[in-house]
Amino acid sequence: MNETKPFGMKDKLGYMMGDFGNDFTFILSTMLLTKFYTDVMGLSAAVVGTIMMLARFVDAFTDVTMGRICDRGKATPQGKFKPWILRMCVPVAIASFLMYQSGLSGLPTGAKVAYLAITYLLWGSFTYTGINIPYGSMASAISADAGDRQSLSTYRTMGGMLAGMVIGVLLPLIAYEKVSLADGTTKETLIGSKVTMAAGIFSILAIVCYLLCYKLVTERVVIESTSEDGKGTSVKEMLGNAFKNRALISIIVASVVMLLAQLTMQNMAAYVYPDYYNNAKAQSASTLLMMVGMIIAAAVAKPLANRFGKAEVSVVSNLFAAVVMVILWIVRPENVWVYCGLQMLCWLGLGVFSMVCWALITDVIDYSEIKNGVREDGTVYSLYSFARKLGQALAAGLSGWLLTAIGYSSSGAANGLRQKQEVLDGIFNIATLIPAVGFLLLAAVLWFWYPLHKKQVEENIALLKEKHNQ
Repeated sequence: MNETKPFGMKDKLGYMMGDFGNDFTFILSTMLLTKFYTDVMGLSAAVVGTIMMLARFVDAFTDVTMGRICDRGKATPQGKFKPWILRMCVPVAIASFLMYQSGLSGLPTGAKVAYLAITYLLWGSFTYTGINIPYGSMASAISADAGDRQSLSTYRTMGGMLAGMVIGVLLPLIAYEKVSLADGTTKETLIGSKVTMAAGIFSILAIVCYLLCYKLVTERVVIESTSEDGKGTSVKEMLGNAFKNRALISIIVASVVMLLAQLTMQNMAAYVYPDYYNNAKAQSASTLLMMVGMIIAAAVAKPLANRFGKAEVSVVSNLFAAVVMVILWIVRPENVWVYCGLQMLCWLGLGVFSMVCWALITDVIDYSEIKNGVREDGTVYSLYSFARKLGQALAAGLSGWLLTAIGYSSSGAANGLRQKQEVLDGIFNIATLIPAVGFLLLAAVLWFWYPLHKKQVEENIALLKEKHNQ
């Protein structure tokens, strides 16, 4: 431990800015990439979803490789993980911007498919991996204290909330226009050039946030480099340890399910508001209401987690979110503002879990050190990161396949045409039922499979404190 600069508000704000930067590109992709490539570029939703799914097979290698690079790297005066923030902040921003080039919408279909595949791989599998895995691994190097790590988890989630608020509020206001139809009505239509402009602005803001993260955060826990000469593990041994690690496997499954539910909600918001309710501007108001729910969650998450345990609180919060989504599906409100209000309640439940989920992975890293006898923050986090991106891809893939299955017309959307009523009903079903099932499964995984409930976590922290003080 390097105690010259005690953990404090600068670390929390700096770590918050890191996820602020991450989510300027990540949330933009979850909220808009499928919608952009169906409505502006004219590709089938199933094609877009399939490309996102296939890219995750590449991540199986790039994520783990980046984690191993982090574990084997030597600490610099700035730390072991922090230098990667500086190295990768510009490449990830450029790669994100390249995905939203509306000027290429006139290319042949095959060329557009190839362009999406290449730029999506460049962003998600290489540049985003190159910055996100060191950033996530850095939490355990900032402080060894469980309370500090919970604070970092909360502030990280707040960073994502801020990015989500900026994108969720501004994007629907600037990227959609009312287009007149032949029957005299109007339809909310996504304007490609405005999406390209917004993507450029968000990329610049991402770089600024990453630089603030680099400036403010201090790594004070010295984590030794690992190698394959006895101090570390080989890839084969690492994977073997992972598959025998109940905590890691269960949190990976939980993350996949959580992202499947959460990102389906976010993906489908781009269809529910402009298509089902014909009111894209309501998505901005919904984002503000979502922030209200998340702020309440931020206020109550830490005291509840300290009192009852992170896993225990997560189970209850996800059950609550599931109940809200079932109510939405049954009531099927005609008024868009009733829908927004119930969505806020759902985000309150989901928000509590979001506030503690990053602290859960630090508990898993501690558990893995006790179980395997070696500290491998980067490797464990890389597997967790891969799981999260798999959940992202499953959400995009499932949303794309289901949109195609219910008959969503990308060519009609590109020409400003209204979807059929049965398609609109299908959009609503996807947006409510899939998240409801996901939240129920997540609660079950955390209660029945994930082993690190409150008592076990406290015992693990005591064991490691004794070990590190010897």
